[in-house]
Amino acid sequence: MLVFFTVAAGLALIVLFFLRERFPYFFQDCAYMLRNVILAVRMLKCRKSKPFYSIVDRFLDAASRHPSKVFIHFEGRAYSYGEVDKQSNKVARALQAEVRLQEGDSVALFLANEPSFVWTWLGLAKLGCPVALLNFNIRSKSLLHCFSCCGAKVLLTCPELLDAVEEILPTLKEQGIRVFILADSCSVPDIVPLSVKISQASDEPLSPALRSNIHIRTTALYIYTSGTTGLPKAAIVTHERVWAASFLLFACGATAEDIIYVNLPLYHSAGFLIGTAGAIDRGMTVILRRKFSASQFWDDCRKYNVTVMQYIGETLRYLCNTPKKDNEKNHKVRMAIGNGVRSDVWSEFLNRFGDIKVRELYAATEGNIGFINYTSKIGAVGRRNILQQLIFPHTLIKFDVEKEEPVRNSDGLCIKAARGETGLLVGKVTQRSPFIGYAGNKQQTEKKRLRDVLKKGDLYFNTGDLLRFDEENFVYFQDRVGDTFRWKGENVATSEVADILSMAHCVLEANVYGVKVEGHEGRIGMAAITLKEGEDFDCSDTYKQVSNHLPAYARPRFIRIQPCLEMTGTFKMKKVKLVEEGFNPAHIEDQLYFLDTDKRTYVPLTEEIYRAISSREIKL
Repeated sequence: MLVFFTVAAGLALIVLFFLRERFPYFFQDCAYMLRNVILAVRMLKCRKSKPFYSIVDRFLDAASRHPSKVFIHFEGRAYSYGEVDKQSNKVARALQAEVRLQEGDSVALFLANEPSFVWTWLGLAKLGCPVALLNFNIRSKSLLHCFSCCGAKVLLTCPELLDAVEEILPTLKEQGIRVFILADSCSVPDIVPLSVKISQASDEPLSPALRSNIHIRTTALYIYTSGTTGLPKAAIVTHERVWAASFLLFACGATAEDIIYVNLPLYHSAGFLIGTAGAIDRGMTVILRRKFSASQFWDDCRKYNVTVMQYIGETLRYLCNTPKKDNEKNHKVRMAIGNGVRSDVWSEFLNRFGDIKVRELYAATEGNIGFINYTSKIGAVGRRNILQQLIFPHTLIKFDVEKEEPVRNSDGLCIKAARGETGLLVGKVTQRSPFIGYAGNKQQTEKKRLRDVLKKGDLYFNTGDLLRFDEENFVYFQDRVGDTFRWKGENVATSEVADILSMAHCVLEANVYGVKVEGHEGRIGMAAITLKEGEDFDCSDTYKQVSNHLPAYARPRFIRIQPCLEMTGTFKMKKVKLVEEGFNPAHIEDQLYFLDTDKRTYVPLTEEIYRAISSREIKL
């Protein structure tokens, strides 16, 4: 018998050795798929539970299990799960008394990154109210548009954003919108201070009956993504999508003992769904910051014993650009979760800051397909496996970049991209992987639907992204298509920027695009413009328009003056050649201008300025 067990053990070791050598990612694949099976079972239970078990119920369970555990650390103050629970009850009751909110009434949050954002959302969720998370960088027309999309009758804001709200207040009043501010007082008429009423409200638990009609496909949130119409689109996020996004921390291996550092905006899916909702699902502690700070990042991580961090590509680059210190590897961060990091930055980050498991992912707020690089292979945005292909069918199809449309065969069907070939990622729309679309925008919703892909009558979600699958099933991001590019971790809609540029009195037409800058992630904004007859380029007025109406990341840093804009046969502006030519004045005969943030105007782009940008003497 001993001989038998010895032989069996030897054979097992040989098999395991063979699997590791022949399939180097076999055990990681198995562990990841096992976690996904667990999550699939949990999702199935959520679907079938009556009453529906939402992320709010998960939070209430966590608050009941460990009320004294710190949920949020913010600017030197700790807020426990129990405290946040009670504060959310007070917010809900105050709003009930003031507005008579009922299940299904949408409310818009225009708040900064602070704990009140979280407990205000929780309070509204306890009432069964869908919540629109407004980007605190947007202003005027864009802000009004975003607010209108979600059909909200109530807007909640904070003192630091009061000026932006005051600017659109006349229109809000005309529409009968009620505006509240989280402050003790407010000098602006028609904006009601709410803090005193919240402090006086009861913190007793609210009845689950207030949200008794909520189910897994009910709208939970509206999260805004860039629209090619020139204005942001309100992605409809159901309770099912909230669960799916919150599961990502578990899928990456996070546990209740982890402490996560959230410095991304809470109005984004990454900061709110993956970071905050994910922490609720795991019962974790969140270290929340108003905004990212490279100089304070590692000090915060050491101070609060952070073990999990979030990032966008720019975040890691900023950290790598900080002066080197002797104690750079003196921290407890074991995992970094995010997207958009370049391979060279990834490698440098690991060399400088230690053995941190980077979990690069690919996903879209409104999308039905995503990937996680759970192996930490540098450069890949994810890894495919059999289970994912079965549950969330997807493929890459050939795409004509010039025509900006899929390539189709003689039967009118799309053509699959070969292994190793760049193609457009599309996800099949099924009951398990739906595409809900955008609130109040049927046109843009329909634009994302791609029909007759692999067979007549099928329906796929068009991600608008070009990816590549290699021989080992790793996924690599190649580029974005259409009218959107990415800079400073934000999507920039070119048509919105073009509309703002056209407001300058000298500009006739504008063609906006993103160009690469050596050593930077994404693409920076540039515009080719034509001038009105008899006009010269007005540097001051153009700067005034972009600075007044666009957030910093969306402002075109380079302007190219052209006699006419080149069009396609279908009267679409050509961008490919412009993107390739970039902004080097030595290679471009057209006049070029650079947005000088110190001088607060556009200045002629000289070769000296170009060299300073290339050598990073001028920071973008």
